[in-house]
Amino acid sequence: MTTFQISLGLLAIVLLLAWWWLRQRGSAGSASGKSADRLDTVTGWPPQPTRVLSTQERLAFGTLARAMPEYMILAQVPLARFINVPRRNSYADWLRRIGNQCADFVVCDMAAQVIAVVEVQVPQAGERAQKRLTRMQRTLKAAKVPLLIWTENAIPAADAAREQILPKPEAPAAGAAQVAASPVVAAAPAFKPAVAVAAVGPNPFDEADRDSTQDEMIELLEPPPSTWYDDLDTAPTPLKKR
Repeated sequence: MTTFQISLGLLAIVLLLAWWWLRQRGSAGSASGKSADRLDTVTGWPPQPTRVLSTQERLAFGTLARAMPEYMILAQVPLARFINVPRRNSYADWLRRIGNQCADFVVCDMAAQVIAVVEVQVPQAGERAQKRLTRMQRTLKAAKVPLLIWTENAIPAADAAREQILPKPEAPAAGAAQVAASPVVAAAPAFKPAVAVAAVGPNPFDEADRDSTQDEMIELLEPPPSTWYDDLDTAPTPLKKR
């Protein structure tokens, strides 16, 4: 038997052993996958209730509730719940990148329209948390939603929190106030009653000649539908022709 024949025989044995090993590995993987499919969700992962907010987050929630009593304060809201995006690219990719991230607190008006987002961070956040926050900042800035970042050990008081979310308008200067004052009213005779001037004008509550077609309509935007249990295998949507 020549050396060439011996080499061919050894190569055939090696290939046979590799094929057998790969087949055994595939059989074991498929068996484990089938057993995982047969595993009951509740039995395999016993559920237990836990707290939604940490201690510092509860303090921040109390501060927002006292600062904004006439607004709705929502906690741990996914960005996909209050931000809508066009579907010309894969919606599943957007959800994976940013949509499933949760905002700590969302401040809404009584029509459920978001006016601000509050994030509570640890004093020394890790690199992963910083990347997550940076990506959220870019998204909220593009959506024109104000973002406030509070540190756990420096949560502001209720008055300061309200001032950050709803800053007071700047008071006009003293010179501008004097220019705005009407000299005619100041020089009016003291004996002329103010009621007589109001009686000459039309009744502001008279709606006999009101044109209802000119009324301003307020559009209430509905939130995007929940996507937690939807099929995430979405395909790119073609651009519309102009």
